[in-house]
Amino acid sequence: MTGRKRSARPPLSIPDRHVSARVQRFPESVIREMTRIADLYGAVNLAQGFPDFDPPKKVLRAAQRALADGANQYSVTWGTVGLREAIVAKARRFNGIEADAEKNVVVTCGATEAMMAAMLSVVDPGDEVIVPEPFYENYGPDAVVSGARARPVPLVPPDWHLDAERLKQAFSARTKAIVVNSPNNPSGRVLTKEELALIADLCDDHDTVAITDEIYEHIVYDGRRHLSLAALPGMADRTITINGVSKTYSATGWRVGWAIAPAGLAAALRRAHDFLTVCAPHAFQVAAEVALGLPETYYTQLARGYQRKRDRFVRALASSGLGCTVPEGAYYVLADFSEFPYPDDRSFAMALVEQLGIATVPGSSFFSRPSNGARYVRFVFAKRDSTLDGAIARLAELDRLREPRGRRGSRPGQRRPRARRPR
Repeated sequence: MTGRKRSARPPLSIPDRHVSARVQRFPESVIREMTRIADLYGAVNLAQGFPDFDPPKKVLRAAQRALADGANQYSVTWGTVGLREAIVAKARRFNGIEADAEKNVVVTCGATEAMMAAMLSVVDPGDEVIVPEPFYENYGPDAVVSGARARPVPLVPPDWHLDAERLKQAFSARTKAIVVNSPNNPSGRVLTKEELALIADLCDDHDTVAITDEIYEHIVYDGRRHLSLAALPGMADRTITINGVSKTYSATGWRVGWAIAPAGLAAALRRAHDFLTVCAPHAFQVAAEVALGLPETYYTQLARGYQRKRDRFVRALASSGLGCTVPEGAYYVLADFSEFPYPDDRSFAMALVEQLGIATVPGSSFFSRPSNGARYVRFVFAKRDSTLDGAIARLAELDRLREPRGRRGSRPGQRRPRARRPR
């Protein structure tokens, strides 16, 4: 064999000319990274947002039957007929949204893919997407991949309410979409009917599409009820409503989500989804159909159980010296560690995992400017009571972190994974 002799080259480094500019604009997920660090230290994982308990037994049995009955190949790209019809029935029952299973519903690989497909379907390079913050960390990269410019609008602490004037000022001729996440991850804020009405009016005034992430719709507290933006007058024709089985049915690993959208946008979503992932896991779609048919008592008990966990965990945080606003929904607490002598969220999060064995998410990963989240960490309380027992016992020792010394609060060493600061 003849040919030009190739010279030895060093391994590729990152950033590198072989790596796309878009990927270099966003970091690795801090949330998933903190799960790996939790595993390394044997810590209680209160970082990544998944329960440590199983879906309802009836739903598990449905998945097992579906696998045994042959639902192991591709389904229809945009979802089985049975699941799409179940989504329509549930949206009518709980959300006041009228939809057609053939024209308006797209089943996706989780709500995460639904958000990405929605962005790709709505925005063009140079368009702006308004994102109230703090926000789930995926929204920023979603905008980057779709070529849009994310325009953050800060929610106002400590109760994280929407600032009407700031929101109005964010809308412009370049605004193509707004992302609405209520209940909010990470703050736990539930938008009021008045706040949603303001968003609806601005979308109408500026011909803007609303993309709503409603994955925590049934996890709301103190007698609140979730309101869907698409149910407001005139909004069904300009709203993409995203949801899934992950949080409500404790099945984050199943990767079954969906979007409900007006027919034209749904057709676009189907094309984007088809070339992203083809279809969601078939057997889990069959089981999801069963999940969506659970009785009203399931949702009542779900919210009541999480509220009990919330109340208990918030009390433990307060007793340990961490400040927080009691979440109105979802299963996160954004805690303020200002009373502790750490320069930023990264150092405090690493002190927690190294010294106390509790993994959290540094708050900066939920803000466009890391400095805005530098005094927060996010806890997850979607855990078994026994898991929370262990975490609360460790929080009782938090005073140990008031006087950091040595490596306490430092980044991990060479033999341990380094936590990368989000940009």
